[in-house]
Amino acid sequence: MSEKYTTVILSNICIIEDKSGQILVQDRQREDWPGLTFPGGHVEKNETLEASVIREVKEETGLDIRNPLLCGIMEWPWDDGQSRYLALVYKCREYSGELKDSEEGHLFWIKKEDLNKYQLSTDTDKIFEIAESRSF
Repeated sequence: MSEKYTTVILSNICIIEDKSGQILVQDRQREDWPGLTFPGGHVEKNETLEASVIREVKEETGLDIRNPLLCGIMEWPWDDGQSRYLALVYKCREYSGELKDSEEGHLFWIKKEDLNKYQLSTDTDKIFEIAESRSF
């Protein structure tokens, strides 16, 4: 590939909102990105973008989401200094299943206005702003 093009690593992140307006957060237990964030992960080869967020949420929360709404994109430079890391930011109100923690971290519901009362992972506040900028 030409040096004028940037390599992109695709991922997703999803803010899930319950009927009372609370949001699901994940207290990550990993050293590389500790603090509160939202479920999500990498897009796998030959996987659609929407299928990837549905799969990642299921893996990390036990919940089956439906009709995730794409709200925007968050981007970071990647560790190699040449690639870009893009996270597609979704939000969703339609889900079923039983909530369960994963190796990614402990899950719990909070009021939106309480988000900044917690230790947040890098850019969690910006990701939340992207999601809030788009109405259902």
